[in-house]
Amino acid sequence: MNDQIISMKSGQGDISRNTGVLPFQSLNALIRDGELHSLSPITSQQIQPASLDLRLGKTAYRMRASFLPGPKRTVKEQIDSSSLHQIDLTSGALLETGCVYLIPLLESLSLSDGLSGVANPKSSTGRLDIFTRLLTDYSSDFDVVTRGYHGPLYAEIFPRTFSIIARTGSKLNQLRLCRGSADIREGELKRLLKDQPVLDRDLTEQEENTLFRGVPLSIDLAGVGDTDLVGFKAKPYAPLIDVDKQGHYNPINYWDPVYCDSSRSIILNPDDFYILASKESVSVPVDYAAEMVPYDAFTGEFRAHYAGFFDPGFGHAVADAAGTRAVLEVRSYGVPFTMEDAQLVGRLKYEHLTDKPDKLYGAESGSSYQRQGLTLSKHFRPWVT
Repeated sequence: MNDQIISMKSGQGDISRNTGVLPFQSLNALIRDGELHSLSPITSQQIQPASLDLRLGKTAYRMRASFLPGPKRTVKEQIDSSSLHQIDLTSGALLETGCVYLIPLLESLSLSDGLSGVANPKSSTGRLDIFTRLLTDYSSDFDVVTRGYHGPLYAEIFPRTFSIIARTGSKLNQLRLCRGSADIREGELKRLLKDQPVLDRDLTEQEENTLFRGVPLSIDLAGVGDTDLVGFKAKPYAPLIDVDKQGHYNPINYWDPVYCDSSRSIILNPDDFYILASKESVSVPVDYAAEMVPYDAFTGEFRAHYAGFFDPGFGHAVADAAGTRAVLEVRSYGVPFTMEDAQLVGRLKYEHLTDKPDKLYGAESGSSYQRQGLTLSKHFRPWVT
């Protein structure tokens, strides 16, 4: 969700907390102080309101399988023992579906003891069904940077639907850094829902009783806007996609439209990848960040989101938008699964920022997704109904 940013508007008041997600200006300070560093200079375009876009390095390693290094090994040691061959990315290279690639990133970290991090694919990465995860040395978890980590960063890339062209400098995932805990308590989340336009509907009593798991989102299978269109299903054996091209590809060559029917339901084929939209519009106030919980076993055997960061100002009135739908990347796990209109599909977890960011996510800077309805990734031209 972090593709563009706009200048912070004045008159919003100031906050400052000892703990929370680090905003734009704090990320700049970490770069200046050497806690965030890179083999080539970090550009201003990489620094989002509450995250940093990470860039692929010069070499991709084709791996036998996915792995975690564990507490006694570095990632490089695993590459040396398990890689099949290496690929030069400097001029662009093909990464094929069904293959696991491990790529050292240009960025690395020298974090102070109080800082930790979590990573996610960028929105456009998730909407291409490119399974992307961050690895660090001596780690037993994907997408987690332990407190005070010093060392290199790696991206595991697994294209599932479309084979892609990527190159040195391509940005497929992003890193959010935190000082201490950024979690907010259930009582504060209830007040936030009451005082801010976080969700454009009232919660049911049952939903209020489960807010400790996050703000609930449901699926729209009744037709988005004034159309019968409810989603897109990826075509098998589609052409290549260059991840650095925007507005380039004709979506009809890659996607089949999915329309609502009288039952307002669809059956997810476990071999297929779908783009769907939330029924609700959501927003993220300027002193908060949010993250989509990627998989909730209580809601069914499917994954409803690959790219989980929602930046401060997403869909918020201060960014000239009164709520924006969440676009969901959906894949069933193992078995066909029936989804019905208004069915719960995911939850948004809200987190504190340490300070209001100097820049916000927003449409005024040309963001790809601030006013999105049912929107494919920015690589495609608009869908014409």
